[in-house]
Amino acid sequence: MINTRLRQFVALATGALLAACLSFAAPASASTLAPATADVQAMTPLVVNARWGGHATYDRIVIDLQGYTPTVTVTPVAQLVYDGSGKPVPLAGKHFLEIRLNPAAAHDDAGASVYHGPKLQKIYLSKLKGLAMTGDYEGYVTFGAAFDTVPYYRAYSLHSPERFVVDIAH
Repeated sequence: MINTRLRQFVALATGALLAACLSFAAPASASTLAPATADVQAMTPLVVNARWGGHATYDRIVIDLQGYTPTVTVTPVAQLVYDGSGKPVPLAGKHFLEIRLNPAAAHDDAGASVYHGPKLQKIYLSKLKGLAMTGDYEGYVTFGAAFDTVPYYRAYSLHSPERFVVDIAH
């Protein structure tokens, strides 16, 4: 019985000593790593420009970014609307793509715009007929693209510098 109690005491003392050693070591390493990780993830990518170009077999939309490339979704939609207000975007076309970046912003922390591209642009390419920035709202930056025919597209990111690309086949 004494031998069993002694083993329990030694096990508890060893556990307490190990826990104490880990608690002294953990804050030093955690305090060194946590702010750097928090700063990287807290920095929202900035959308600074949108541009387009016509090529022999495809039209291209490029969205230029500062920071990392956020999650981007490209979705066919029946109509383009402005984020927040829900008002229709006045782009001529029968088919539309919505390009949504999150998390992203087109303004700095003071609220000043960092976006220098077109807000609403009619375009005369083979497939692409218009491009509009439809929102910079609550961590989302949204663009709309207009087409006369169903767009067949490929979307991907490019790096150094960061940008998001949508190629629309002719």
